Amino acid sequence: IGGAERQLVRRSFSEVGRPAGSLSCKKEGAPSRFLTATLLFNSAPILLTSRKLMNTKALLFSAVVSLAALASIPASAQAPKVDFPSPSPASTLKQRVGLTDIEIVYSRPSAKGRPIFGGLVPFGKVWRTGANASTTISFSTAVKLNGTEIPAGKYSLFTIPGESEWTVIINKDTKSSPFAYNASNDVARITVPAVDIAENIETFGIMIDAIRDDSAKIDLLWEHTVVQIPLTLDLVSTLRPQIDAAMSGSGEKKPYYQAAMFYYDHDLDLQKAKTWIEMAALSNETYYVVNLKAKILAKLGDKEGAIAAAKRSSELAAKTDGASGYLKLNQDLIDSLK
Repeated sequence: IGGAERQLVRRSFSEVGRPAGSLSCKKEGAPSRFLTATLLFNSAPILLTSRKLMNTKALLFSAVVSLAALASIPASAQAPKVDFPSPSPASTLKQRVGLTDIEIVYSRPSAKGRPIFGGLVPFGKVWRTGANASTTISFSTAVKLNGTEIPAGKYSLFTIPGESEWTVIINKDTKSSPFAYNASNDVARITVPAVDIAENIETFGIMIDAIRDDSAKIDLLWEHTVVQIPLTLDLVSTLRPQIDAAMSGSGEKKPYYQAAMFYYDHDLDLQKAKTWIEMAALSNETYYVVNLKAKILAKLGDKEGAIAAAKRSSELAAKTDGASGYLKLNQDLIDSLK
């Protein structure tokens, strides 16, 4: 465009307090009945079209009126931000099992009337075990999943659902998109059964239950399906040397009750467990300490001693608020020994 037209454009924008930026105008190819031009406003091309009877100057003047109104809008103006809820909200599950810290980070989609397994989630295909990003699982120590050794670390958790069994995949790539799954990064593949349940689980969930000090189950639940992944820990080889060192030390305050409980639960040296629980009872004769003594004696085959200890535990429980449940536990032990 010529100098006069250029000044017209610049003056129009200066009146509304906005810089015109880079301006240029040129004719574009168009049908003979129309006249077209392109105006660059702050590097943004704007296509102008008019009937051919309007000359270039008139076309440009008409565009300036519209662009001046556009220029009056602040450059930073944006629509107000709306924080919409996620259809598959994120969830973090943290659980200590024995001496191992477990963390699972995943998203929780809901069925919303859709058929899930064999439908939304196809059988025989790798699934991210949730929604959005890859599901991740981390272990602070080495564990076994259904008997397969998994080193300590953080992993992606993929699955391949099937009608009667699932393949659980532990994959070392936690950074890539879940749709970029690469089997070469698999640490382990584990096959576990899929169990049908009558209850309908609307929202996908992961649980850790059946917790013992050296085992648990990781449950995957959705729709009418529950998949349980057995988890075990080699706690005895870690903790037994520590217990023996503590109990043979010179300190006065020793974990007699806890040590006796651990040895009883794991079928270790029951004579040591008996000695330790008797020491615990000497310093703190409570209903639960004496109940453990009764169970240790019963496992050693000392029926009379076990029955006497169970009766003493019940006497102590009867005098303690909130301990009535031990009355039945002790009676059940006595009945089992008769």
